[in-house]
This record gives sequence, C-alpha cells and structure tokens, in this order.
Amino acid sequence: MRGTSLALAAVTAIPATALSPWRRAASDITVDLTKTYQTMDGFGCSFAFQRANLITNMSDKTKQRQLLDLLFNTTTGAGLSIVRNGIGSSPDSSSDHMNTFAPKNPGGPKAAPQDTWDGKDSGQLFVSQEAYKTYGVRTIYGDAWSAPGYMKSNGNENNGGTLCGVSGTNCQSGDWRQAYADYLVRYVKYYADAGVPVTHIGFLNEPEFAASYASMSSNGAQAADMVKVLSSTLNAANLSSQVGIACCESEGWGNQVNMLNAIKSAGAESLLKTVTSHTYTGGSSGPMNTKLPVWLSEQCDLNGQWTTSWYGSGGAGEGLTWANNIYSAVVNTQVSGYLYWEGVQWPDPNTNEKMIKVAKSAPYDYEVSKRLWAFANWSRFVRPGAVRVGSSGGSGVKSAAFKNVDGSIAVVVISTGGSASAVNIKVAGVTPTVASAWVTDATHNCAAANVTVADGAVAGNVAARSITTFFITSQAGAAI
Repeated sequence: MRGTSLALAAVTAIPATALSPWRRAASDITVDLTKTYQTMDGFGCSFAFQRANLITNMSDKTKQRQLLDLLFNTTTGAGLSIVRNGIGSSPDSSSDHMNTFAPKNPGGPKAAPQDTWDGKDSGQLFVSQEAYKTYGVRTIYGDAWSAPGYMKSNGNENNGGTLCGVSGTNCQSGDWRQAYADYLVRYVKYYADAGVPVTHIGFLNEPEFAASYASMSSNGAQAADMVKVLSSTLNAANLSSQVGIACCESEGWGNQVNMLNAIKSAGAESLLKTVTSHTYTGGSSGPMNTKLPVWLSEQCDLNGQWTTSWYGSGGAGEGLTWANNIYSAVVNTQVSGYLYWEGVQWPDPNTNEKMIKVAKSAPYDYEVSKRLWAFANWSRFVRPGAVRVGSSGGSGVKSAAFKNVDGSIAVVVISTGGSASAVNIKVAGVTPTVASAWVTDATHNCAAANVTVADGAVAGNVAARSITTFFITSQAGAAI
C-alpha cells in the first residue's frame, strides 16, 4: 500500500570515540517505558461541507495524488490516520451544503425511508476510499451536524432545533429517535458497500451552537437519550463490534464536561466509544474525567489570515504554534486523537481553517501550510495503538514519548527557545541500535536529520524553534 512504511535515515551504533563535542555536552532525555498513559487513536482532519470535492473532482490526477500523499502518506506527507466526514442533512448540494441521502419526509417516523444514495457523499467517499485502501487509514469517523430537517422540532436542518423524541421535546410529527438511528446505520452500510468500514459514528456537532447552517441543539440528557437508541440499533444490526458512538463535539471543553456528566448520570457512558470535544469557546484545564478515549476532534485558527509560516511572532496559524498545541493536548490533556478542522479548502475565506489551500479550477494551484508539517512530526511516527510513556529531562526542550504496536519508539522533542539544543535520549532498560531523526522548522518539512546511536543512547540536535522526532526502530533489552 502507498505510504505505509517509513523511509528511515537510520544509523547504527558507532564507537564512543567518534562522538562530536556537542554529543558529550548533550542534556539527557529519559524515556520510561514502565510509566504508561493513554493509548493513541491518531491524528486527522475533516473533509466536511464539500471540501473533499476539491480532491474528488480534480481532473488533474497528478495533483490529485499529490494532495492525497500530502495528507496521508507516511513517508512524504503528514501520514494522517483519522478521517472525519460530515453526514449530510441538506435536501440539496447548493453552495457547500452536504446533501442527505434521505431528503424527503417519508410521511412519519415509522414510514419506510426513501433513500437516494448518490455514491459520492459530497466527495467524501472517494477520499475515504483512498485513505483506507491506498494509505492504510483504519479510523473513519462519520459525524452528523444535524438530522434531516423533518426529524427536528424546527423542521429545518439549520438554526438548531432538537431531535423530535428526545427528553424535553414535544413534536407533532412524533418521535424520530429510532428513525434517526436507523438513518445513521444506513450511512454506515452505504460506506461498507463501497469498501470503507466506518469505525466511529456521531450524531451531534457543537450542540450548544444554533448555527445558521446545519446544526442541532442538545443538552447532555437529550444526548444520552439518543446514545441509548443508537447503541441498541447498532447492536441489532450486528455493527457494534465495528462501529462505536462518539459524542458530543461540544464547541468548548467545559460544555463537553457537562454533557458527559449528564450522560454518566443517565447510565449511558459505557455505551460510548469516544468522547469528542472542540475548544473554540474554552480550552481544557486537564484530562476529562472518563476512562474512555478523548479526542480534540476539531481545532483550527478560524480568524487569522492564511499563512504558510512556521514561526514569525507566535501567531495562531503558524506551524510551531500547532506543534505546541498538539503537545499540550496529548501530554497535558491526555487526548487520544487530535484532528484539525479541514484538510483542504478553497481560498475564500483566506484563513487558516485548512492545512492546504486549493484552487477550485485548473490549473488547481495549491499551497501547503506549515501546520501540515507540524502534524507530520506526530502522525508519521506516533501510529494508532501507540502508548504514551514517560519522558523527562532535557534542557531547552520539552518531549513526549510513545511506544508503537510494532515496538518502535517515537520521542517528539520541541525546542522551547531560540537556541539549538543537543539531546541525548536514553530509554530505561533498552539499548537502541537503529534510530533516525526528523525535523520540521522554517526550512525543513519533516526532513531527515543527523543522529548517532552510541553508548546505549540516541543523540542529536534539536534546532531552534523546531519540532524533531527521534524514531527508534531497533533495540535490545526490556520492553513493555
């Protein structure tokens, strides 16, 4: 499969006498494999609101492949491992609407649905097929911003409104909870028929925000109502081993905490697979109180003017800012998944809400932001199933360490100042024999860097204002 193996600029052990002076003066980073934290699901982005069509509809197949490689290739691109798609609720595809496959009210919640699946899903199906079949992505998340309007209290996919039938609603059209659950299960089956197993399903997005576009309001108790119905429906369809429920994509961390507490009170927490949150209206103060995996499932700089800069003044859209954002989420908040908003988007608005800016028409010019390369230093090397382990020490740097399922060890190191630092990475109980280093800074895009392996340690330089990933692929000694 394309892009599923890393091209390693590796070196084997060398004599201590060959070490340069900076190597001897390096500060130690110690990795403790016995100290374990969360298991990682991966890193990804969204293709909702027809952004996927920028790739799917591209007549220039060379550039189409270049874009897919930039997003998913683990050798030359970001190596993203999670795809987040929007489940459409619109009766049309005008503007950037995500069309539903059930646009017509069948006459009531118990009437036979009238589906019109178009085999495209706003361009998302093709991108998902490529991600799954060509690049080996195994986490496919379908998330609905709203139920179709006829299932809601306001009769409209837009402007909030609640799902008819959840606690606190009284809709003349009846209780649509089961019909909505059936609708989401049919979505999963359409993707399965196209060769793409959906692994996560969500039925809400930013439920506290009644947006002028697709949106649906919900509090925690109402979400718990739907979780119970959807869980039993997945079980009845024999899908519960494949697909898990993600909830609730809150606009801010604090609201997601409140929603999760209400779901717990209703006895529905165990029915979830993943807790999902954004941080637009408030960030986290620490890990969420749950044993479930937690994803920061949508993040971006919505307001800053488009930039491809790595570092200038610490701006919200700069690459180094995002390298640090991911670090904070993974280490301080212990998230298992971290997703940028859009992978690709057209130039208007000319903001940083995408990682790659792509023209809608030939010659399909595109620009790649440094944010994408910040993700690469994490996602290429910290693969799904990796366990975060203890990491401490180092001068002028901060670090995070992971042990992958295949036994490889990734140590992500970010400089904290304007000077280069020499580091000496030691893994307790392990003697590294083959390692590589990869740097992203103002002039490098996850590029191979010099590294030495000697005296039971991995040594290298961390450039000023950079993110450098040290990747140990062969070692002797104890293992977790």
